[in-house]
Amino acid sequence: MSLMVRTVARLVTPLVRQPAASLTTMLYYSHLLPRNLNLERLVRRELMCPENYMFHFLINLLKCFW
Repeated sequence: MSLMVRTVARLVTPLVRQPAASLTTMLYYSHLLPRNLNLERLVRRELMCPENYMFHFLINLLKCFW
């Protein structure tokens, strides 16, 4: 249970603090965002830490449905 709470907190924190950068990062890594230098500036690579399971889950979910 603590693993789930921790990973949800790691997902919600950047979504609240930097919603545009978080959504851009999700779309970029799910290959739904066009490769553009202007948009790549919004991508936050630090959100892709291996322990951010919910973030990776959402990215994989977006990959499956689009």
